[in-house]
Amino acid sequence: MAEQVVESVIEEGIAVVTINNPPMNALTTAVREQLLAVVEELREKQDEVKVVILTGTGKAFVAGADIKAFPDLTPETAKARLKTTRPLYQQMEDFVRPVICAINGYCLGGGLELAMSCDIRIASRAAQFGQPEINLGIIPGGGGTQRLPRLVGAGMAKELIYTGQFISAEKAEAIGLVNRVVEPENLMAEAKQMASLIAAKPVLAVRAAKEAINHGLNMTLHEGLDLESFHWSYLCGTEDQKEGARAFIEKRKPKFVGR
Repeated sequence: MAEQVVESVIEEGIAVVTINNPPMNALTTAVREQLLAVVEELREKQDEVKVVILTGTGKAFVAGADIKAFPDLTPETAKARLKTTRPLYQQMEDFVRPVICAINGYCLGGGLELAMSCDIRIASRAAQFGQPEINLGIIPGGGGTQRLPRLVGAGMAKELIYTGQFISAEKAEAIGLVNRVVEPENLMAEAKQMASLIAAKPVLAVRAAKEAINHGLNMTLHEGLDLESFHWSYLCGTEDQKEGARAFIEKRKPKFVGR
C-alpha cells in the first residue's frame, strides 16, 4: 500500500487538505495521484463542503517537482508526465467550491503552479515564491506561463520566469500573486477565518461567482458580461436570493439553504 502523503479532514463545512511529503513536499507521482483522488472525493461530498483549504507541512508548501527524475526525461515521457499534472491543476481550478491556498514556506515551480490554480492565496511571511524551471533548461509546464501573467501581468511574469529568481511573500503580495501575508503562527487561523466567512455565504451564489470569473477571464468582455447576466438571472430564481432580500429588508441575518 502506498504511503499516505495527502490528508483531508472536513470540519464544519471546511475541508483542510494537507500535503505531507517531507522534507520539501515535492510533487511526486504519489502526491499528484493522491491529490487528484482527494479532489474527486471532495467533489462527491460537495454537499458537506463549502470551502477547501490546501496547505503543506514543514518548511514548504510545495517546493516543486521531484528533480531526481528529470535527467531521464524524454519528449515522450515529459508529455506523459503532464497528463497527470495538468488535470490536477485544472480540477483544482474548476473545483465546485472555493479553494484557499495557505502557503507556509517554499512555493516553487510546480508548487507555485498548484497555488495559482487555487482561488485565494494566503502566505506566511516566511514563504518564498518562484518559477525556477529556467535553471534546469526548461520552462514551467503546469500552467506557469499562462496563469502567472494573468495574475501579475506579462512583464512581471516574464521577469520571474526568465530569471528563475525567488521573491519574498511581501513582494508576492505587492505584485498581486498572493492576497495577504500573515505571521507564520497565524497562517492557518487566517485561512480558516476567511474560509468561515465564505462558508457563511449562499453556496449557489459563490459557485456562480467562481464560474463567472474563471470562465470570463478566457472570454471577450462582451461574452463575459453575457455569462454574468446568465448567472445573475438564474440566481434570482433561487430560495437563497429570496431569503437574502427578505433578510436585508427585515434587518436580520439570512438563513441560506443552498437552493
